[in-house]
Amino acid sequence: MTREGGTDERPWPVWKLAVLLYPLAAGAVAINVFMLALMGRALGIPDLSPVASVLLGLALGVPAAWATGRWVRRLMDEADGRR
Repeated sequence: MTREGGTDERPWPVWKLAVLLYPLAAGAVAINVFMLALMGRALGIPDLSPVASVLLGLALGVPAAWATGRWVRRLMDEADGRR
């Protein structure tokens, strides 16, 4: 869709969606890393503390939020008929 000036306005670019979704993505990654470490105990992998899981979640949450933002942007474009 274009505005009268002829420019394509996308009110939610991927980076804005990623920033908005970062807390959710970082929390989900932290929980998944912690649970994976708990399951790893059966294989002899050492335990991972909750603090270490949160720190890994904060770091790995950035690419997870970016991927989620791209996915949501694609869904928004599809719903808008741009794709």
